[in-house]
Amino acid sequence: MQVTPASPHDTADWLALRRQLWPEASAEEHRADIETMLGHAERAVCLLARSAGGAVAGFAEVSLRHDYVNGCSTSPVGFLEGLYVMPKARRQGVARALVAAAETWAAHHGCREFASDVLVENVESQKAHAALGFAETDRVVYFHKPLMPRKG
Repeated sequence: MQVTPASPHDTADWLALRRQLWPEASAEEHRADIETMLGHAERAVCLLARSAGGAVAGFAEVSLRHDYVNGCSTSPVGFLEGLYVMPKARRQGVARALVAAAETWAAHHGCREFASDVLVENVESQKAHAALGFAETDRVVYFHKPLMPRKG
């Protein structure tokens, strides 16, 4: 298994993986995100895992977060924005290799902490994070309330 940073030549594979992880987003949204990440390599990276034969097995997107990150006390924090491994490549160390490469990238960019988040209902991802060495720090429920414009 080889893990390398994505380049513009990897866009088709990267897009296909993103559509698996985030199917609710449009292809145009994914392309815009990819273009943004490629243009800001000092702040974010996509790492691709490929088999010895070159087939894409998974990806991890990582960014530097300078704002508050739950459970962290330093800044910047390396943040695992997304992690996906193709079903046929699971349980073969692909996620572990991707996260190790992501941690190395973050450390190289001055991070002393590495973090991630998972939806409360995504128990499978929570188990995977625990297996990868992450420790749960917090559970949060977000609220929203629209405000009506005030007259006068």
